[in-house]
Amino acid sequence: MMVFLSLAYVVSEWLIRITALFTVTRGRQPAAALAWLAVIFFQPWIGMILYVMMGESSIIRRRSYDYSEKAKEVDALLSFDSSRSLTPDKRSKIFHPMIDKNMQPLAELTEKVGKMPVMGGNDMQILSETTELVDCLVTDIDTARHHVHLLYYVFENDETGRKVADALIRAAGRGVNARLLADAIGSKMLFKTELPKRLIQAGVQVYPLFPVKFFRSKLRRIDLRNHRKLAIIDGSIAYTGSHNIINASYGHKNLEWDDMSVRISGAAVLNLQQVFLTDWYCASNDLVQGPDIFPAPQVTGDVVTQVIPSGPVYPNQGFQNVIVEAIHMARRHVILTSPYLAPDEPSLLALKLAVLRGVQVDMVLPERSDQIMAGACGRAYYENLLEAGVNLYLYRPGLIHAKTLSVDDEFGMIGSGNFDIRSFFLNFELNLLFHGAVAAAKIRFQQTQYMARSRCLDLESWRNRPAYIKRLEDAAKLMAPLV
Repeated sequence: MMVFLSLAYVVSEWLIRITALFTVTRGRQPAAALAWLAVIFFQPWIGMILYVMMGESSIIRRRSYDYSEKAKEVDALLSFDSSRSLTPDKRSKIFHPMIDKNMQPLAELTEKVGKMPVMGGNDMQILSETTELVDCLVTDIDTARHHVHLLYYVFENDETGRKVADALIRAAGRGVNARLLADAIGSKMLFKTELPKRLIQAGVQVYPLFPVKFFRSKLRRIDLRNHRKLAIIDGSIAYTGSHNIINASYGHKNLEWDDMSVRISGAAVLNLQQVFLTDWYCASNDLVQGPDIFPAPQVTGDVVTQVIPSGPVYPNQGFQNVIVEAIHMARRHVILTSPYLAPDEPSLLALKLAVLRGVQVDMVLPERSDQIMAGACGRAYYENLLEAGVNLYLYRPGLIHAKTLSVDDEFGMIGSGNFDIRSFFLNFELNLLFHGAVAAAKIRFQQTQYMARSRCLDLESWRNRPAYIKRLEDAAKLMAPLV
């Protein structure tokens, strides 16, 4: 009997391996396919289970169709026409305003991949401290008259989360429509507490995004997460960036998270509203409508911006394409900050080519990472980047969690997307691209503050780290398409 069971087990392993050759490679990037095949061939049963949970592409195809259809319905609600009674002067400032001709190719690419136009007449305020962001957000929620929409990857039942939750409860008590979306995995601890129930009892609508259902008819991939961070108040004010609704010291006693977000007002908020409503529709099956959802756009400043939603349901890797194009357009200086580093070949090549053109490329990365595997994977790229001439700054005071990019004096980006394969291809991300010297200077100033609190990594000293650490990092790098 034992011999029969052993033989059956061996045969089943080979059946899994052979099947994987035909299923894993279909419609997948070669690097990701090879990584999955390595896992499955090494441990067939474990690899198969992980693949079903985290790699099955048919789930993406089903979700893509559902998301795309609902996005079309939401887009139909937003129509910029003469009924908004805008003067010609206002319309020219808001819709497709004039931008520098050097930035035009990037703006056109961004519009094609993100399906959202260049919007002018906005105002922006950069927020780098968690307490500052939460205080501003709570103040705006307390003045809301019609609706408050929140979408966060992590919303925690801690001091920060309860402060925002109390503001939502007060808003609902005034008759304001309060809606909260939180990722089912990123905010899993929230949904184990009584806070969601308290919010619902107060009149706040709460839904988890992408719940994992192992034993339902529709299995959900555990790794397809909504990583966006977004708040909208009355369709006229929005917050987005890298901040989650959680204490800055989350998960570590001596390692606070340093983030960057932006408070924006103006017409670009309407595009951010589209992003929220599509996610809300997918989670709740409720298509939110009404004249107050998309108010007439206002000119509140001179900032020109574009919204870049991205994720596996989009036909192109929009976020990655925009970053690569932006780096290719650089002529003097690129500064990039990210908590995680796992670039694909086009992104890595763009950085190297920029240096060869004489562009100064600076990257700010965390000295200590909160993710063991992701941190080791990122460090495996350091030597290659240093050899190419990229300046690496390791941020020391805490965990640099700001996801930013600035190029020359022409444009900058703030959002939720990391410089890694997961953000390029798997996560639902949200980024803002800012055109013009004034906005770019604001972003670059904060980036230089990060650089001043970092140590510049030296190639020779990095090469002298212990050999066993190098081997572990190289092994982690093989899993870059999966981490």
